[in-house]
Amino acid sequence: MTDMLVKLYTLPPLEPELAGQTAQGITIRRGLAPEKHVVLEWVEQHFGGYWRSECDVAFSRDPVSIWLAVYEERLVGFGCYDTTGRGFFGPTGVSETMRGRGVGKALLLVCLHAMRDIGYGYAVIGGVGPIDFYQRVCGAQVIEDSTPGIYAGMLRPPKE
Repeated sequence: MTDMLVKLYTLPPLEPELAGQTAQGITIRRGLAPEKHVVLEWVEQHFGGYWRSECDVAFSRDPVSIWLAVYEERLVGFGCYDTTGRGFFGPTGVSETMRGRGVGKALLLVCLHAMRDIGYGYAVIGGVGPIDFYQRVCGAQVIEDSTPGIYAGMLRPPKE
């Protein structure tokens, strides 16, 4: 999977996305340290151990670099930055039952705006799946010859 580059100084506004989530009863907020274990268990259950590891790193950043989508006091999505590498967005995921409601878009934009606010001019989206989504939402551009990128040579669990 390829990497993409986002110009953080040309991002679309965040407020309309957050308002749209609020109107649906979804809160987008930064993660809190006391709920780390709940978030990590949820991420591993829905998305696997690699993403759990990256989310663990997000909780160690100052400020915490994981944003959560909460609906009816349940975690329904997350987005991170500065986990596998500084200046990288991801991972991000939304529960299957909440997809199609703009949660992923809101999480992407809140993370990218947070990155801009702490001084980044650009962000890398590593190992992208839905290229067209990132192009449409934030104007991301494919980085040529970026596969496998930062993930090259990553350890895998032993097969039994």
